[in-house]
Amino acid sequence: MLSNIGIPGLILVLVIALIIFGPSKLPEIGRAFGNTLKEFKSATSDLVNGHDHKKSTSTDEGQTLKAVEKENQHTGS
Repeated sequence: MLSNIGIPGLILVLVIALIIFGPSKLPEIGRAFGNTLKEFKSATSDLVNGHDHKKSTSTDEGQTLKAVEKENQHTGS
C-alpha cells in the first residue's frame, strides 16, 4: 500500500502536514512517530522471539548489582 504512493504523493503529504501542523510542531510529531515505531518493532520482535525484554533487563541489572556488591566486599567498602 505504502509503496504505491510514489515521490509526488509523498511530497504532497509532507506539504499538507507542514500546512496543517506548522514548522514548529513537525519535528515533535516526527519524533513521536519514530518512538512509536521503535516501540512497536521492539514489541513485535519480543513476541516473535518469545521472550520478555523486561525480564532479561531485570536479570542483567541483578547480575550487575551482585558484581558491584562483591567488588565492595573485596575492597572493604
